[in-house]
Amino acid sequence: MTRRMRGVVFDVKRGSVKDGPGIRTSVFFKGCPLRCIWCHNPESWLPEPESDGDGVIGRETSVEALMEEILVDRIFYRASGGGITLTGGEPMMQFPFLRELLRAAKAAQISTALDTCGFAPWEEYREILGLIDLFLYDFKAADSVRHRELTGVENRLILENLRRLNEAGAAIFLRCPLVPDVNDSPDHLAAIAALAEELSGIEEVTLEPYHPLGVEKAERLGRQGTWKCRNFPPPERVNAWRRAVASRTRKRVVVA
Repeated sequence: MTRRMRGVVFDVKRGSVKDGPGIRTSVFFKGCPLRCIWCHNPESWLPEPESDGDGVIGRETSVEALMEEILVDRIFYRASGGGITLTGGEPMMQFPFLRELLRAAKAAQISTALDTCGFAPWEEYREILGLIDLFLYDFKAADSVRHRELTGVENRLILENLRRLNEAGAAIFLRCPLVPDVNDSPDHLAAIAALAEELSGIEEVTLEPYHPLGVEKAERLGRQGTWKCRNFPPPERVNAWRRAVASRTRKRVVVA
């Protein structure tokens, strides 16, 4: 079956240490149902390969071809407690291909992590529960109306899926992008901590400060409605975010 399965990715990064525990290979899937205004990978939005003037972004590939790339670093995964992280974009948008890649990774005894926005049918998450060792789960705005303004979708389904994963016993890192004066209000920081306290499966809260690396890419691609700030948040503001969350939860709080 995997020999007939094709998917579209736009990058494969070896030696990653920021997409889960240990040394990892991160596979970036094309396609995303959200339109986050601060997105640092706007080239991931469309599901098909596209041109940005400098070349083609995205390539069609097979499960076998990706596994060849992944297995090159098998020794590093085992030594560091790492593995592969499937990210994007939103890998769930290519669910059949994602499922087959996960099956192949598990057959090769490679640890797996899924970086997801949570906006996909619960039935699909349930189907791959046994194939994923860690969910890197996004939490971008506590208020549903504000979530729609910032990402294009409400957060009801996202929160429902998160709670269902928690009930199913999934291991979860809650990943929280924070943009100054956009989604870093005291209420949202308190909501991050409250969610971490509520759900036992959340092992870590990862705060992800805004970075402007997607601005130039968005301009080249003609993406509309994106955040144009070219400044990193100052360290003192990032430290204040961490203190605000850490003071309200017993869970580990880190800054990416």
